[in-house]
Amino acid sequence: MEPIARLVQVLTKLPGIGEKTASRLAFHILGAPEEYARGLAQAIRDVKEKIRLCSVCLNITETDPCRICRDPSRDDDILCVVEEPNDLYVIDKTGIFQGKYHVLHGVISPLEGIGPDEIHIAELLDRLKDGKVKEIILATNPVVEGDATALYIKEQVKPFGVKVTRIARGIPVGGDLEYTDGATVIDALRGRHDL
Repeated sequence: MEPIARLVQVLTKLPGIGEKTASRLAFHILGAPEEYARGLAQAIRDVKEKIRLCSVCLNITETDPCRICRDPSRDDDILCVVEEPNDLYVIDKTGIFQGKYHVLHGVISPLEGIGPDEIHIAELLDRLKDGKVKEIILATNPVVEGDATALYIKEQVKPFGVKVTRIARGIPVGGDLEYTDGATVIDALRGRHDL
């Protein structure tokens, strides 16, 4: 197989990249300066060789423990539990949450054969043993699997006496009630707060 066709084939394996986009990317790389292509290849190699999981929170990191776990200004007694590293970054870039995190790397999904042992719940429970953590915020996605995972974790942490909360959900900012589905309206009403 010629190099361009091979590159297009490899690029189509990336999520959200179809053959047309892969072809455009391949020809962009071909037309770019040599140092650009080498830099791209090196960046991909570095991600695979240098990135690992933090031994504390299981976030992706170049240093272990990660910068968040090492930060003494962050609150040790509150953990935000997220499904994936990109969820952590979405929350952290707001600057509003100043606690620590725990990344599950998935959710419980019996239909896909993913049980509690296939994600990092055991590591979360280990983090609770020293009694430092007083609250866990469950920030799993508001879908069946995310809700099931949140409920499972809630049951597992009961013996530790840790407060368990769930991120609010409902009508998005700028949303219109007229076009909002019933389940979202129900969540918004249940998650209401004082003004």
